[in-house]
Amino acid sequence: MKLLDKYIIRKYLSTFFFTALICSMIIVVIDVSQRVENFLNEKLRIYDILFVYYLNFIPHINIILFPLYALISVIFFTSKLAYDSEIISILNAGVSFRRLMRPYMVSAGLICLLLLFFNHIADPWSSKKRVAFENTYFYKGNKDFDRASNIHFFLDSTSKVYVRYFREGENSISDFRLERFSDNKLVYMLKATRADWIEDSGKWKMSDYKVFTFEGKKETFKSGLGMNFDTTLNMRPSDFIRFKNQKEMMTTAEIRTYIRSERDRGISNTKVFETEIHRRTADAFTLIILTLIGLTVASRKVRGGMGLHLAIGIGLGAAHIVLSKFAITFAQGNIIPPVIGVWIPNILFSLVALNLLRKAQK
Repeated sequence: MKLLDKYIIRKYLSTFFFTALICSMIIVVIDVSQRVENFLNEKLRIYDILFVYYLNFIPHINIILFPLYALISVIFFTSKLAYDSEIISILNAGVSFRRLMRPYMVSAGLICLLLLFFNHIADPWSSKKRVAFENTYFYKGNKDFDRASNIHFFLDSTSKVYVRYFREGENSISDFRLERFSDNKLVYMLKATRADWIEDSGKWKMSDYKVFTFEGKKETFKSGLGMNFDTTLNMRPSDFIRFKNQKEMMTTAEIRTYIRSERDRGISNTKVFETEIHRRTADAFTLIILTLIGLTVASRKVRGGMGLHLAIGIGLGAAHIVLSKFAITFAQGNIIPPVIGVWIPNILFSLVALNLLRKAQK
């Protein structure tokens, strides 16, 4: 590695982490001002606030902003190099612009790998405590109850369940129906007016039930009105409760397992989780694209100096964020496939980066 490469890599990484440090301090101050009332009302301990919430909140919010940090950092130190005529001197020394890109891409690649690790593994693991804390003290109504009524799903390949309504506070079901099939024919059906979860035994108590069995043309009926019995089923109350930020607590491997489990049960509305997997990978490559854009924008010495470069760079970064939000919303709404929705902004901004590279000073 040549001296020029070491110099630029050191500049990139030091500016990047300094930007992250400054932004973290600003974010924490803003967050404290918004949360202080919750902290006081809930009478939280300083230890819980610092080591349960903020120790996990700060890495999470920084990981989200890594691509923007990269863009700001590259523009900041590259613009200074251009203003001091260092870029011109490097090019005049016979170094091509593509060769100048190498240390930038190496630095961006290192942070990209770090971001992939955090997005897919480390951040979801640390977010388990943070999200549990937020759902307990900040977002008490943060449950997604789209699955609280008129629910159909499979317990296994031969057993299907219908639930008219699930009551979270009581862990009870109103109007429960279990159907079992053999050779695509209905052989057993259990109907219960109410089903209650028994925590100690891990069973469901069926009340006011009816049992139908079918053997060819022969039908058997058993009435249990006013009676109840306990039974073990492959479902728990947690199957009906899903937090809106649940995906943040799940590693990519856990999300894939969850998606397979939901599909096996006949629940196909997993677009939010599929989109999340693709987003975690796309965000890392966004960092490389924005690094290239920052280099091509800031390497030219202009009259506006660093201020103009930052304005252009931040404008492009903001446009990417807005486009990403729209694309993810469309992907989650089944308008476009998740993989296309997540990668569209990167594809479009890759074209922008290549066009800027073509016009960059040689």
